[in-house]
Amino acid sequence: MRNVWRAVVLSSLIVAIPIPAATVMKIGCIAPIGSPWDVALKRIGAEWSSISGGSVELKIYSGGTAGDEPDMIRKTRMGQIDGMGLSGVGLILIDPTIMSLHVPLLVRNDAEYDYVFSAIEPTFRSNFEKEGYTVLFWTKVGWLHFFSKKPVVTPDDLRKSRLFVWGANTDEERLWKENGFNPITMPATEMMTALQSGMIESFTTSPLVAASFQWFALAPNMCEMKWTPFIAAFVISNKKWKSIPEDLAAMLRASAIKISAEMKTDITATEGKAMSVMLQNGLKISPVTPAIVEQWGELIDQGFIPRCSKSFYDPEVYKEIKTMLIDYRKRNK
Repeated sequence: MRNVWRAVVLSSLIVAIPIPAATVMKIGCIAPIGSPWDVALKRIGAEWSSISGGSVELKIYSGGTAGDEPDMIRKTRMGQIDGMGLSGVGLILIDPTIMSLHVPLLVRNDAEYDYVFSAIEPTFRSNFEKEGYTVLFWTKVGWLHFFSKKPVVTPDDLRKSRLFVWGANTDEERLWKENGFNPITMPATEMMTALQSGMIESFTTSPLVAASFQWFALAPNMCEMKWTPFIAAFVISNKKWKSIPEDLAAMLRASAIKISAEMKTDITATEGKAMSVMLQNGLKISPVTPAIVEQWGELIDQGFIPRCSKSFYDPEVYKEIKTMLIDYRKRNK
C-alpha cells in the first residue's frame, strides 16, 4: 500500500511540473518567397532550432503575407508578430534618424557607405532599442534607381510621371509635391495592380527587387544614377528577444550575423543575374551625365533639405555624415 501511495504522489508531482514551451517567433518580411532574404530567414530559423535544441522556433511570413512594412510594424507593436526583415522604408518609420543616411545622392558608392555606416551604426542601434526593438543585423541590399514606364533622366522627366510613394510616409509625399512632382501613395503590396492600371508610372527600388516582383516588366526603363543606398535589417521586439536566456541569445545573434554575411554575397550574385535577365527581357538603362546628376543634387539641396521636418530626418546626424564624407573624400582622392 505504501508503494501505491508513493507512486500516486510522484505522479502528481510530475503532472505539476510545467514543461517549458518552445519560444515561437513570428517574423514578417515583404521580400518574395525564394528571395535571398526569405532563404536567409529560413536558414536562421533552422540554425536557431538546432542551436537551441528546439526551444526557439521561427515562423516566417514572407512575400507580404504579414502585410507591407507599415503593417508589420503596427502588428509588432500590437504583439501579433515578433520581428521583421525591414527595408529602409520601414526602418525610417521606427527611427527617422536613418533618413539622414538615405538622403538621395549623399553617399555615392559602396566604400563611402561602409565608412559612414560603421561610424553611425551605434546611434541607429541605440535608437531602435529605445523604440522597443533589438537589431540582430543590418545589411545593404543594393542601390535604389528610378524605374519607369517612360525613360526618366532629369527631374523634369520625373515630374511628368505618377510616382509611387509608400502610403505611410506622408513627409516624403509632401516633399515631392512641394517640388512639383506627382506622388501617388499606396501600400507596396498593391504595386503590380497599380502599374497594370496606369495609376503609377514610376518608382524607386533596387534592381533585385524590381526583378523579384516582376515590376520591371511594366516599367522597363531604369535610370543609371544611384539614388540612395538600400539598407535593411532584421529586428525583433525587445520583449521577445529578452525572453531568451542571455547565453543562448548571444549564440543565436552570432548565427544570424554569420548568415547575413553570406546573404550579402548571395544578394550581389543574385542581383547580377537579375540584371542580365531583365536586360534580356526588355530593360533599358538610361545613362546620366555629371551635369544631370548636378541638377538632381541641386534639387535635393535647395528643394528637399530645407523643407524636411525634424520628424523626417535628423539634421545633426545629416551634418555629421556630410562631414565624414568630406573628410573621407579628401583622404581618398
